[in-house]
Amino acid sequence: MHGDDTPAPRTLRTSDGQTLHLQHWPAHPTAGPVQGTVQLVHGLGEHTGRYEALAQRLNAAGWHVAGHDHRGHGRSSGARGVLPVQPVLLPDLALALDAVRNTPGGVGPRHVLLGHSLGGLIAARFVAEGLMHRPRPWYRELHGLVLSSPALDAGLRWHQKALLAVLRPLMPALALSNGLQADWLSRDPEVVRRYQADPLVHDRITPRLLHFIVSEGAVLRPLAARWRTPTLLMWSGADRCVQPAGSARFAAAAPPAVVQAREFPTFFHEIFNEPEHAEVEALLLAWLQRQAAPPGPPQS
Repeated sequence: MHGDDTPAPRTLRTSDGQTLHLQHWPAHPTAGPVQGTVQLVHGLGEHTGRYEALAQRLNAAGWHVAGHDHRGHGRSSGARGVLPVQPVLLPDLALALDAVRNTPGGVGPRHVLLGHSLGGLIAARFVAEGLMHRPRPWYRELHGLVLSSPALDAGLRWHQKALLAVLRPLMPALALSNGLQADWLSRDPEVVRRYQADPLVHDRITPRLLHFIVSEGAVLRPLAARWRTPTLLMWSGADRCVQPAGSARFAAAAPPAVVQAREFPTFFHEIFNEPEHAEVEALLLAWLQRQAAPPGPPQS
């Protein structure tokens, strides 16, 4: 944080009465002209507060950072891991985007989404709506997209798919353990320890949320060849939380002039929390620097 210059967290109210926690980290005043805003979209079971160190690194480079906690996560309301209807996370993101754009001073010349894991799937699916014949009302244009170990392929085995097919119509809001192990996240034991001690972290997932992950990933993958939004796609090769092959296939199909792709073969899931996180941050900052301020509206 930057003391008194940091805006207080805000609470947003959704159309169905839930509250979303929204956090801002302003660009450091000594960093020169504001480059834009990076808006975070966090992963399953975690919250935006876990990105404090990355936010400060971006602040030092002249970027505002913002992010909201998904409903059922962190400081937002809602039963843990529960979705009332499948696509609600996408209009929730639109609500957060609008709130960030309406803050005093705005977002600067560029507005970029950075999504990790489940958040990477949500951010990519949000951007992909611009490729549809009639984008839905929640769609907003953006200048760029950064994906960190996105859940483009959940890697469900046949028995998990069979169980999902049974549970989703019968008990869509049944909260179960997601089965992910804390030590799959990072090779840094201190990161694992902090994650396990974090009272805002949970391990809940419901059949409806899992179906969202599976079905929206299936929507995204065929769209890779038509991708138009400048994108930095980074993923961990030793990932046990999502299938690395999902990112690799997307990267292979996407136009290389639009999607810059990089695999970190030995990294675990949270590439910004690995011992070599400085290498990942340098790649991110270099990519952001290359994104020239567009002459017109954001690309979609």
